[in-house]
Amino acid sequence: MSEQEARRNTTETQKSNADAGLNDEAERLRAWYQSPDGATNEREETIGLLGARRVGIEPSGLTRRSRNARIREILSIVRKYDIIHGLTPKSFRHLLEELGPTFVKTGQILSMRSEILSDSFCRELAKLRTEVAPMPRETVLEALRSEYDTPLEEIFDAIDDVPLGSASVAQVHKARLVTGELVAVKVQRPNVRAVMYQDIAIMRSLSRHARHIVGSEQVLDIQSVVEELWQSFREETDFLVEARALAEFRHNNASCTYITCPKPFPGLCTKHVVVMEYVEGIPISHTDALLEAGYDLEEIGIKLVDNYTTQMLDDGFFHADPHPGNLVIADGKIVYLDLGLMGRLSAHDRSALSDIVFAVGDYDTPRLKDGLLRFSVSNDTASIDHARLLADLDAIMDDFGTATLKDLDLSRFLSAIVTLARRSGIELPPSVTMMAKSLVTLEGTVDDLLANKSIVEILADHVRSQTTPLEMGAREVDALARESRLATHSMLKAASQASLAMNMLTRGQLRVNLDVPGSKDPIADFSHSFDRLTMGIVIAGLFIGSSIIYYAGMKPLLFGIPIVGFLGFFLAVILGVWLILDIIRETHRRR
Repeated sequence: MSEQEARRNTTETQKSNADAGLNDEAERLRAWYQSPDGATNEREETIGLLGARRVGIEPSGLTRRSRNARIREILSIVRKYDIIHGLTPKSFRHLLEELGPTFVKTGQILSMRSEILSDSFCRELAKLRTEVAPMPRETVLEALRSEYDTPLEEIFDAIDDVPLGSASVAQVHKARLVTGELVAVKVQRPNVRAVMYQDIAIMRSLSRHARHIVGSEQVLDIQSVVEELWQSFREETDFLVEARALAEFRHNNASCTYITCPKPFPGLCTKHVVVMEYVEGIPISHTDALLEAGYDLEEIGIKLVDNYTTQMLDDGFFHADPHPGNLVIADGKIVYLDLGLMGRLSAHDRSALSDIVFAVGDYDTPRLKDGLLRFSVSNDTASIDHARLLADLDAIMDDFGTATLKDLDLSRFLSAIVTLARRSGIELPPSVTMMAKSLVTLEGTVDDLLANKSIVEILADHVRSQTTPLEMGAREVDALARESRLATHSMLKAASQASLAMNMLTRGQLRVNLDVPGSKDPIADFSHSFDRLTMGIVIAGLFIGSSIIYYAGMKPLLFGIPIVGFLGFFLAVILGVWLILDIIRETHRRR
């Protein structure tokens, strides 16, 4: 055997062993991800004499002085843009960009919240997804050196100078490992976690005190944005979460021939660095290039949406930011490149979502209401005005129900549903609002791919095709059991309240509160009506009695009428005129 062949065999053996080790490591990583101990690195929130704090989350080095310095910096930038006299959509976007990564991420969230901002602001804030100024190469290398005990030369054979992408939180470079594999290295910007933590802490504090400035309903929306930002911060700044997500996503889609994501290299992933397989493909937004390569755009769109439905309804683990920059087509597969933001739906939420999909497809408002209520975080629905909620949902279905599923404006429809839920006191879990935002993003992604179908049609078709007769029977049994449970509890509650009412009645403690629409004091109104009725009976009696006296011819007479009868007629006329005038006055008062 020649020296060259021996070297080649040795290299191939090293690669084979490395791949086997990486596969074993990926399997261990996936098992660790799914285990209770590996689910989170965060310790519990504590309380004490000095207040509450979260242990294991707050970055080191944050002090009151640094917090005050950051507040002064924020105020200086805000004064520069003169927000008191109003911001245009463009100046608002520039303000957020200058304030830093936390506010850029806030703008990205707000761009999907049309119930808070107008469409012009949402469209402008959507531009915050574009590239930001890249980090210098030396900064990237220094960040990598700080993550590994091994010298970089023993890990990477080469790292490209020009980044593949540069965002507010991280930057991605193409590289080659010493074993020969091409990889994408995602490096977190230095100190970005500390800055974002401090900014979010300031924003949470401001949102809690904002009730003195703006309305309470709008404050709830602002607080929900801040809490969504906090959840996003915790996940997107811990790159081990993304490494686990890559392993789990590949496992979930292992049997799917047209969906995948880059393979992670677990041994090289840290909290601030993700090393994954490098995938080169055609961006899904480059439709001309896809057509030249022989791809069918509608097939790509249908498969993308159908698999996304599988992610949501079957796996309960879905990509929460499916915008075009995160998707490429490579070797006949749709590849998700960035899994930094993922969502989860419980089995309960997935069942409720299926009901809502069926309800929208069949324009079944009561079923839509029941599905929406099942999403509620709180089990207490007694304070919800069900009649008004149903009427509002009827109005929404009337607005959108005239369109076919193909022409349904999903963005406006979901925005209307989410806004109505908040207004009705239905507290939706963050995973559901994240799912709604993701579907709107997905709709924009496939807009140029699907000419004859909408994603709502594909969602409904997927649910119907995946629902076997046995599953339909199980669903009906589950619905029957749920309704029977509610009915049983309602009957027992009614019996308990009836028993209490009887006890109060026997003790003379029962009081009845009467509410008549259009009446401020029903009892007084009834009393007044009975007084009029009594007066009418008295007037009729005077007329009848006076007439009998008249025909009897009793003496003495006055104007040919017995005096007693004359007085009766006179009094009846006076009382009748008074009664008519009283009725007229009351009618004018009510009007």
